[in-house]
Amino acid sequence: MALMITDECINCDVCEPECPNGAIAMGAEFYEIDPHKCTECVGHHAEPQCVQLCPVACIPLNPAFAETHEQLYAKYLRLQPDAASPSSVGADAAPAVRAA
Repeated sequence: MALMITDECINCDVCEPECPNGAIAMGAEFYEIDPHKCTECVGHHAEPQCVQLCPVACIPLNPAFAETHEQLYAKYLRLQPDAASPSSVGADAAPAVRAA
């Protein structure tokens, strides 16, 4: 799932520069996350950086954009085309391998 920022946001400016996909921007009243760019940091970090840094815990999953880890990783590859080479992808970034 992509993440979203609730109206509890205090506009502290901590999340925006930490988003590796540029998915966070100031909205009309508080920061917003573009669900088409949000990968929950899959491909970049083990945990979403905005969630880790938010001082008021106002960044839950966006239920309108349900995505699997594999779908988030595919989005990451679309957003970061240079990351498609095997040598540039970290072990924590790769999608989980399922047993046949």
